[in-house]
Amino acid sequence: MATTTSPNPSGLPAWRTLLRRVDWRMLTAPILVVLILMMLVVPLPTVVLDMLFTFNIVLSLIIMLVTLYLTRPLDFSAFPTALLFTTLLRLSLNVAASRVILLHGQNGEGAAGAVIESFGKFVVGGNYAVGIIVFAILVVINFVVITKGAGRIAEVSARFTLDAMPGKQMAIDADLNAGLIDQEEARNRRADVAQEADFYGAMDGASKFVRGDAVAAILILFINLIGGLIIGVFMHGLGLGEAAQNYTLLSIGDALVSQIPALVISMAAGIVISNVSTGQDIGRQLVGQLFTHPRVLAITAGILGLIGLVPGMPHLAFLGAAAVLGGVLWWQHKRQQASAAQAAQAAPEAAAPIEPEEVSWEQIEPVDTLSLDVGYRLIPLVDRNQGGELLGRIRGVRKKFAQEMGFLVASVHIRDNLELRPGGYRIALKGVDVGSGEIFPDLLMAINPGQVMGDLQGTPTKDPAFGLPAVWINKEQRERAQTLGYTVVDPSTVLATHLHHLLQTHAAELLGREEVEGLLAHLSKRSPKLVEDLVPKLISADRLRKVLQNLLTEGVPIRDMRTIAEVLAEHAAQVNDTDELTARVRLALGAYIVQSLSPNGQELSAAVLDGQLEQILLSSLRSDPQQPSVEPGLAQRLMDKARELMQRMEAQGASGVLLVSAPLRQFLARLLARSAPRLRVLSYAEIPDQKQVKVTATLGA
Repeated sequence: MATTTSPNPSGLPAWRTLLRRVDWRMLTAPILVVLILMMLVVPLPTVVLDMLFTFNIVLSLIIMLVTLYLTRPLDFSAFPTALLFTTLLRLSLNVAASRVILLHGQNGEGAAGAVIESFGKFVVGGNYAVGIIVFAILVVINFVVITKGAGRIAEVSARFTLDAMPGKQMAIDADLNAGLIDQEEARNRRADVAQEADFYGAMDGASKFVRGDAVAAILILFINLIGGLIIGVFMHGLGLGEAAQNYTLLSIGDALVSQIPALVISMAAGIVISNVSTGQDIGRQLVGQLFTHPRVLAITAGILGLIGLVPGMPHLAFLGAAAVLGGVLWWQHKRQQASAAQAAQAAPEAAAPIEPEEVSWEQIEPVDTLSLDVGYRLIPLVDRNQGGELLGRIRGVRKKFAQEMGFLVASVHIRDNLELRPGGYRIALKGVDVGSGEIFPDLLMAINPGQVMGDLQGTPTKDPAFGLPAVWINKEQRERAQTLGYTVVDPSTVLATHLHHLLQTHAAELLGREEVEGLLAHLSKRSPKLVEDLVPKLISADRLRKVLQNLLTEGVPIRDMRTIAEVLAEHAAQVNDTDELTARVRLALGAYIVQSLSPNGQELSAAVLDGQLEQILLSSLRSDPQQPSVEPGLAQRLMDKARELMQRMEAQGASGVLLVSAPLRQFLARLLARSAPRLRVLSYAEIPDQKQVKVTATLGA
């Protein structure tokens, strides 16, 4: 006779074994969704409503307490989803309670269950006018204060987190390449960075649920009030006063029992978003950072004590609070003394330290806006007693720059530097090196402009300003070099030209607050009313500086400050985007911009975009106007072609100009800024009607 082995060695029934194997956490979300749908459709008994309202309150308290003990927001990464489910749960409870109120409200104040009755009677004292006021206050606190603030923090955190992602990824890769972490640690850190971005992005959207919940609560309350009165008076024959009493208290109770958990959840959302990761929970952070300053506690206790001694003040309250703070201060003092005594016993006696020199502000040297370091062989160029002309050349460069660009830059601080080569120099902007080179005081530089008829004997080099091939020659070769077509300049001119080129390249960085104030002061002498109405009534000084920096970044001078100010005065109140303001200023300066590119009334030689390429870029711009994305290969080909186009147009003796449609102008100007820095991107709208344009090339990728 054959025997069979039992598949259940424990001896338990099969259904109990199956229940033990089921992971009930996997069923939590489906059960909750089904429960929400049932409450929307199926009428529920009052006992079930009481249980569900209690569950809603308990769940909201649990969520808030969990947020209080978080050490970092990512420890509760499921919070955005929990926020969505709790919002849906509250709304479905509102629908279920509204159904019961409208169906059975004529039976009295207990028709919708004990929880709603308790909130209608106990919380607001049975007075529906007080209930409406309390509910309105709770909604204002939730909607205007907590939800709005948390939503703003979530929005800013999401943007900053996404902006910081590339830097964090690069830092992880750098630590990995340096051997500070292994592959597993790098993988975990990348996962944390991605999870952080997902979390703050989800919180940015989830905060909108809380705001919508507050609006829905107001609408549901008024629907229940109006619908209850209509049903009670016309369908059940109740008097107006009795119907108002019953349905108003029931509606207020339902609104309060839903709004209080909503307020708790909003507080939890604010706590999660505003939490700064320090490795401690919120309670430890608050206590550790609020009550660790004895001077603050002493001053506060003194103020409270003085207020408590004023006649007519509640002496017990203020003097009691002062005594409590004084007790905390005394306890902290005793604790610090005990800690100091223990440290003194544990630590060996140390030798008396040498009194260090007191640090003062005079020891901190300010960073110069513009500085020029020179080697020791170049000192005669800056020494007037030795016939040096460099100081006069630099003064002329600053004057020429002011006339060209429209504002005065700071003075150049010149000093000798023994770390440089004897003939070397270095130009720094706000402490950062932006240019360097080497010149020879006893020689001349012969620059090859591209068409020379012979070679020169000397030391080959390159012009430091524009990178043109050049030769250092003796002074006796000047005439021969000029005859061959070279441009011959002395060392001071070489350095001054390099400085002028760097000033033009970094003009936007040189425009600071002081320079903007100087521009406004200069303009106010001619147009005082315009300046008075513009700053700060219509536009702040910082926003004005940003517009001017945008113009300078693309090589547009700001000499015509009156036109710029008039355009900003006209549009600043309606346009918030700084880039859009810059575009409107460019339209007003269109004739001035074009004149600088085609002087003496000549026709403007320009290139245009290939039609197919323009359609591709426009479609990319329409998909995401803020951050249009272009396929990397296409972008690289476009930059290479733009560089070739710029060089070809300059070789023909024309300025590099690219005409595009207005929506593409700013995007292409920024894309091509590095590959083709001298290529000016203009929109068709910026070209004056009377200006003749000659299309000489087509830019395609």
